[in-house]
Amino acid sequence: MDGGDLPVSTYENTMEEQMVQLEEEDVYIDLSISSYTPIELMSPEEIEATFTRDVPATVEKVEKEFNHSVWASLLKEHVSEDGSVDYNGFKGDWNQLRKYIKELASNLPDSEWGPSAKMAYWINAYNALTIDLILRHYPLKSIKEINQPWKQRYWQLGEKWYNLDEIEHQILRKMGDARIHFAIVCASYSCPKLSKEAYLSASLDKQLTQATKIFLADPDKNKLSQDMVELSKIFQWFAKDFKQNGTL
Repeated sequence: MDGGDLPVSTYENTMEEQMVQLEEEDVYIDLSISSYTPIELMSPEEIEATFTRDVPATVEKVEKEFNHSVWASLLKEHVSEDGSVDYNGFKGDWNQLRKYIKELASNLPDSEWGPSAKMAYWINAYNALTIDLILRHYPLKSIKEINQPWKQRYWQLGEKWYNLDEIEHQILRKMGDARIHFAIVCASYSCPKLSKEAYLSASLDKQLTQATKIFLADPDKNKLSQDMVELSKIFQWFAKDFKQNGTL
């Protein structure tokens, strides 16, 4: 990515501590060791199947979908097929990004929205606000140059002002689908790649599964073989999320 070496927010540690951890070795699991957790017993195929299995469809209360077309157009224009972000291009279209954020602010999810529509809204919001955060301080080599980037409460959505940590921990994680950790980005090579498409309620399950597969298959993030499993620290930081449905 063009944003430098930047990570995903923490479960117990602060985001700044995770940034330091990202530059260290990923979690290394040697299957020859006699003491290990259940995930370490899995084959690479079992690990992928565990995290990419289809989630049973839920019945939406109302098929209400926010129009993410402005964001979709920006992603198509400024994100490459491999997930690299053209921040200079985004800078040139910053007014369009702000227009989208303004639309988000005026259309906060309510009780009439189904769960998939709500999740798609907040994933797209998180990613759009992350890009906006970078542009507010651009040019920069690393998100670490921004003082407490995930704590900056720059954006009013509805009646409340939000920062990125609040959206991740107080909203998205509470929705109970650990795959969101492969969909939200932090403008870093070490984080999941930004999707070239906006997340939509109608295709959300497939999109989250695809994002998970892409992350698991990325050799810069994880190394899966018959002899060892080397996983991203995301699985360590958010172990509680991945265990809640009995996946680990």
